[in-house]
Amino acid sequence: MPVSRGSARTAVLAALSAALLGTLGVGPAGADEPPVDQGLQLTVSGSGNTWVRGVRLSCPDTYRRHPHALAACNALTWARGDLDALPGEPHSCTREYDPVTVTATGTWRGSPVNWRKEFPNACTMDSATGPVFRF
Repeated sequence: MPVSRGSARTAVLAALSAALLGTLGVGPAGADEPPVDQGLQLTVSGSGNTWVRGVRLSCPDTYRRHPHALAACNALTWARGDLDALPGEPHSCTREYDPVTVTATGTWRGSPVNWRKEFPNACTMDSATGPVFRF
């Protein structure tokens, strides 16, 4: 039975589509490798972002960017990278309301991190996060 021109064209297009989809599904070499750990960009900002300071923390901190890097890395290791689970260094704070916002973005041991939290004041932030945001 002869194949019509339309059927042949459809078959060719289907084959090309399958070939293209196959190549699009293949990632670049090394795509299965975990991302390089670039560390965390940590920031602390005042009420309404009136001021911002930040630092990059890599563990180990070979560039000495964070003033309390060893303690911060130890706290993050203890919390398994979960910033909500940091052991902190609990201490008494006043009830003054002068909010600060902290963020952590980047990677921790190959896992992406995008974390943000607001605290009523710098003292409560320090009490909850310990050395991690102490810069």
